[in-house]
Amino acid sequence: MLEIQTIAMFVTASTLLALAPGPDVLFVLTQSMTKGSRAGIVIALGLCSGLIFHTTAVALGVAVIFQTSAIAFSILKFVGAAYLLYLAFMAFKDASKSKLESDKSPISFSALYKRGIFMNITNPKVSIFFLAFLPQFTNPSLGNVTGQIFSLGALFMLSAFVVFTLVSLLAGRLGTWFSQTKNGEKILNRIAGTVFAGLAIKLALSSR
Repeated sequence: MLEIQTIAMFVTASTLLALAPGPDVLFVLTQSMTKGSRAGIVIALGLCSGLIFHTTAVALGVAVIFQTSAIAFSILKFVGAAYLLYLAFMAFKDASKSKLESDKSPISFSALYKRGIFMNITNPKVSIFFLAFLPQFTNPSLGNVTGQIFSLGALFMLSAFVVFTLVSLLAGRLGTWFSQTKNGEKILNRIAGTVFAGLAIKLALSSR
C-alpha cells in the first residue's frame, strides 16, 4: 500500500508531466481541434490505455530491452514514426477535400480509440521514461514492488486522462469556432498534418 504523501507527490508530478507539451498532448490537441472534443477524449482514453503496456513492461522488466537493445528501440520507434506520417498524409488529404466530402467520411470512436493506443505503445521512450520514473516512488519495505508499479501506473493514467480531457474540451471549442471561419477546416487539417509530420521526424531521430 502506497503512502498518502507518496501518492500526493506522484500525482502532482504526473499532472505536471502530462501538461508538458509532449507528443501525446499535442496529439490530443490537434485531433480535438479537427474532429471535436468527444473525439479528443476518446483518443485520450486510447493514449492512457496504451500506458498499460508501458507499465507492464516496467513491472515485468521488459522495458529494459528498449533501454539496452538498439534494434528493439529502433523497430518500435520507426513503426510509430511511419504511423504518424500516415496520419499526416490523411490530414493533408482531408485538407484538400470539400466540407461535404469530409462530412461523408467520419472516423468511428473505435478507430480513434485504437489510434490513441497505437500512438502510445509505438513510442519506446515512454517505456524508458516509466522505467526511470515509476521506481522512484516505490518502497520495498511496504511490500510487493510489482504491485506498487501497477498502482503508480494506474495513478499516472488517471492524472493524464484528466489533463487530456480538459485539453480536449478547450481545443474542441477552439476548433469549432475556427472551423466556422472561411477555409478554417482546411487550415486546421494542414496544421494537424504538419504537427504529425513533425512528431514523426522527432520520433524517428530520437535516441535512447
